[in-house]
Parts: sequence; C-alpha cells; structure tokens
Amino acid sequence: MKKLQNTLYVSTQGTYLSKDGECVLAKIDQQEKSRVPIHILDGIVCFGQISASPFLLGYCAEKGVAVTFLTQYGRFLCSVQGPVRGNILLRRTQYRMADDRDQTAALARTFVIGKIGNARVALSRVVRDHPEKVNVEKLKAAQRILAGCVKRLRREDDQDRIRGIEGEAAKVYFDVFNQAITSTEEEFRFNGRNRRPPLDRVNCLLSFFYTLLTHDIRSALEAVGLDPAAGFLHKDRPGRPSLALDMLEEFRVFMADRLTLTVINRGQIKAKDFEISESGAVMLKDDARKEMLVAYQNRKSEEILHPFLQEKMPIGLLWHMQALLLARHLRGDIDAYPPFVWR
Repeated sequence: MKKLQNTLYVSTQGTYLSKDGECVLAKIDQQEKSRVPIHILDGIVCFGQISASPFLLGYCAEKGVAVTFLTQYGRFLCSVQGPVRGNILLRRTQYRMADDRDQTAALARTFVIGKIGNARVALSRVVRDHPEKVNVEKLKAAQRILAGCVKRLRREDDQDRIRGIEGEAAKVYFDVFNQAITSTEEEFRFNGRNRRPPLDRVNCLLSFFYTLLTHDIRSALEAVGLDPAAGFLHKDRPGRPSLALDMLEEFRVFMADRLTLTVINRGQIKAKDFEISESGAVMLKDDARKEMLVAYQNRKSEEILHPFLQEKMPIGLLWHMQALLLARHLRGDIDAYPPFVWR
C-alpha cells in the first residue's frame, strides 16, 4: 500500500524556499527556519507572500512534488508540476466517458449520492452525541429529506436535474448545520454558506479545509494517472480541477465539515484568531492558520476502516484509494464506482 506521505504547508509571510541537497530549505530574513527532505513530500502548499527558487521548483517537478500557491485567504493561484504522469490510454478513456451523456450522468449521480449519504450520517451523529443540545426533530426531518433526495437521484439520469437535487440537499444540510455547533461564542453562529471570500468565521474554516482537501485529492488523481481537470459532475472550465471537485463532494462532510466542528466545539480556535478586512472578508491569523494546518494533518493520520475495501488505513489515504477505484472503473475492471460513504 502507498505510504502516507506529507504535505508541507508554508504560511509565514516572507518565507523563501530553496533547494539544499535533497531538502527544502525555508528561510526568513536570511535565517534558516526549517529543513525538510523532499523524498517524504507529495506536495508543498504556500499561502500568501511565499517565494521559491527556480532550482527548487525544477527539482520538485522532477520528483513529482506539486508546489501550489494560494492567497492568504486560501484562494488557488497556480500549481507548478512536472510532466503529465499516468497511462495515456486511461486518460483517453476518461475523456471519452466525460463526453458520453449516460456515463457522465451515472458518475455524477454517484458522487452526489456519496455526498448526501455522508451528510445524513453526520446529522445522525449530532443527534446521537448531543440530543440535549440540539433540535432533534429538526435534524431528523432534515435526514428524511436527504433520504428522499437519494431515492430521487437513483432514478435520475439528467445532468442538470442531478445538480439541482445536489443543490437542494446542500441547502437542507446547511440550514441545520448550526445545530452541530456547541460553542458558546456568538461569533461562531452559522447563518448559511458564503464564499469567495468567506464573510464569517465558520465559512472561513470551511473554505480553508475545502481548499486543503482539494489539493490532496488533485494529487491523488494525478498519482493514478487521471486528469483532475476532466470531471463529470462539475462542468469543464479553464483552470478548474473539475474531477478533483467531483471527488471532493464525497469528503466535504466527513473531512472538512467534521474538522471545522471539532476545532470550534473543542475550543481549539477562538473568535480572536480571525481578522476581518475592510471589505468584510474573514481570514485566519497566521498563528491560527498554522494550528489548523496541524489539526488537518493530525486528522489525516487517524485510522478508519474503508467501507468498500474493508481495510484499515489512515484517513489521508482515503482519497488515494477512491482515485484508484475510479481508475479501475474507467478501465472496466469494476462495474461501478463505489463512492466513499461514512459508516
């Protein structure tokens, strides 16, 4: 099995990254701050004003280590990568399937079923863990609606209607998301999803973890030879990793939403850990961003039983396994793609 590798996150503004032997060397004001062997990395993610030497970028490309640059808010800017990896025959199959209406609808439906299934499980766990703190009837009603959405999806083969059901389910889920927040800090009340940029602290955390997760899923897809830009649920758009966003739907609730709730409810993050710009955009402060990166990496190291493969593995390998299963389906090795549904 693939060994769980690491992502190096760089968030201290003004950091300069360079190559020193087989290592990434991080300096601030000409002072060495850290040194990380490149062979243990599968990606480097830079937030804000981070620069890197051409020699480091070239070496990372040669070793298959993607270097991604984001704004301080976590908005994707660009990614530096080496030659395209993978089997051209697999990618050609992927492109043909993406152009086939029925096959595209089948995969889009599967991704959305996985997303809604995980949302139902998440709400049921809130009822189980905090029955005295939540509106149980409201949450159970939301679960029933989500179950109905899944039933409708199983009979649906129109791409636009599949997206419509996905949007309906997302609204139902986020309408009760605030029930899962047990923190007493009023600043963590959730009144609905907003983004680009996020306008409150909860949305800031959600967007932050979604960005990290998208990067990891994109790397997993490329590792098995798939094109992360050619998706089935999300429409093609220049610069958009549509297939990575497709697979992200399966993991939003399980990974990003749960982690957001954990750090808020356990008091790992406070209202003072955010800053608000004049435009109203909310952003994590540097120290808080580092803490959230550690929390994300720690969650990836926790073990779980894969529901389809029935094999225990770190959470950080789940998207690698899903990418492998998707590739096997596209090659015809398995009849259908099994989405990740939390048990």
